[in-house]
Parts: sequence; structure tokens; C-alpha cells
Amino acid sequence: MTTQTPLQRGDFPAVVEVDERTFGEEVLVRSQEVPVVVDFWAPWCGPCRTLGPTLERLANEADGAFVLAKINVDQNQRLAMNFQVQGIPAVKAFRDGKVVDEFTGALPENQIRAWLRGIAPAPADSLAEEAAKWEANDPEQAIANYRRALELDPQHAASLFGLGRMLLETGDAPAGAEMLRAVPAGTPFYTRAQGLLGMADFFAGADDTDPATLQSRVADNPNDLEARYRLAAALAQQEQYAEAMEQLIQIVMRNRAFHDDGARKALLALFETLGDEHPLVQEYRRKLANALF
Repeated sequence: MTTQTPLQRGDFPAVVEVDERTFGEEVLVRSQEVPVVVDFWAPWCGPCRTLGPTLERLANEADGAFVLAKINVDQNQRLAMNFQVQGIPAVKAFRDGKVVDEFTGALPENQIRAWLRGIAPAPADSLAEEAAKWEANDPEQAIANYRRALELDPQHAASLFGLGRMLLETGDAPAGAEMLRAVPAGTPFYTRAQGLLGMADFFAGADDTDPATLQSRVADNPNDLEARYRLAAALAQQEQYAEAMEQLIQIVMRNRAFHDDGARKALLALFETLGDEHPLVQEYRRKLANALF
């Protein structure tokens, strides 16, 4: 008995022309192995001429994450009727022989990319996930992965945010801020990116001084606010957020005006970066309120 080898990415073309005769094999059967995105279009349809090339380019970029099947509705009216196509372009995603999602009209590319991510993770998504795993143990590898993801998708929000944060934390604040400013609005990373941008000046306060030396200075003189501020910046860069927040709270309690209210501003930026649900944020919001009032 011959064992059939499972299909792998690259074993099939990224874009195929489909008609009534080949629909079963190219869409229904193929979608058992890989998601198939079906583009119902017609040559006379203006929006189709806008959407079609974008879908084709994204399919080729996807490296086999999904297949794009093109169906000319003028030549395949029965298929259009069977799938209740009311207007074109109409795009339907198939998995396991069934429609799992769809949209109508020529959406902007960023919305198409977001929709496709729900259908099949793009290579940029996989690279960003790998980068996140490397961050703690190999920052250089993480940065390289984020850069590779952005070569594939320059608007990839997770990679823009991840690379921006990594660059800030490794001392390249200008480049990090540039990445963070490019995070598209409306994505889950936008608010966090804005919070990190508020920390750019704070991170600039860190220098090459050994944190142990700064800690010794603070221990010798609890009112050495400059040492506390630089220590907080260094700790935040190392993602030791609780320790960083404690130093900033101590500054606010002693002299809120220090560094033009910089400690309070840095705390608020950390809160925004970590998100309201983070337990440290909830704890230190209370401490900040007590320190101010």
C-alpha cells in the first residue's frame, strides 16, 4: 500500500484560475490541506481590477499559507448563484470544504491583511511569534526576526511594535521611536506603542553606568534623585518594571518637579505600555494616587 505524503507549502501554485469543472478539486478538496480564498470577479468590474492584483500579490507573498482561486462570474454563473454572490468583487475563504469567512468590495490593503491573518497566519506573523520567544535570551535574533517580518509586510503591527520596543530597550531610542510611530492606528498594538513613545525620553536617561553602582548611590543617599531616575530607566529597559516603578514613586514622593515631573510621566507611560489589566499597573496607580494626594 502506498502512503500519500501530505502536501507542504509550495506544493501548489499560489494563484489558480477556477471554473465549474475544477471547483471541486481546486477549492473544496484543496481546502482540506490549506485555506483557499476565492475571488469572484469579472473583467468589466472596476473594483475587481483594484482588488484582484492586491490579492494575487498577497497570495504570492504568503509562501503557501493560502491559495487564491479566481472565478470569473460571467463564465461561471452557476457557481456565483450557488454561493449567493450578490455583488462583486466577492471574496470567500474556504477551510475543510466550507466557507468560514467572507467580504464584499475592494477593501484597503491593511484591512485585507488583517482579514487574511484570521484565515491563515502570514509568514510575517510566524516570524514575529518567533521573535517574541527570542527576546529574553537572544535580543539580536529577535531584532533580526522582526526585521525579516517587516521586509515581508512593512505595515506588520506586531513587528513594528516589537522592533520599536527592542530598539528602545537596547539603547537605539531614535530608531525605536521611528518604528513605534509607524504602528498603524486601529491595531491592538497602537495604544501600547503610544505609551512606549512616551518612554523614549525616559529611556534616554539611562546610560552605561552599572545599575549596581546606581543602587549603591541610592542606598548611600536616598535623596539622590538623579541616581534613582537613571536606575529606574535602566531597570525598565531590562523589563524589571516593579523595581523601576518603585524608584519612580520614590522620586514623586520626594520631589514631583524633578526632571519636569518626569517620574510621574514615566510612570504613566509604563502604565499605558503594560495595559490597565496588568497587576503592577493596578498596584502602582494606587501608589501614585497616594503619593500625589
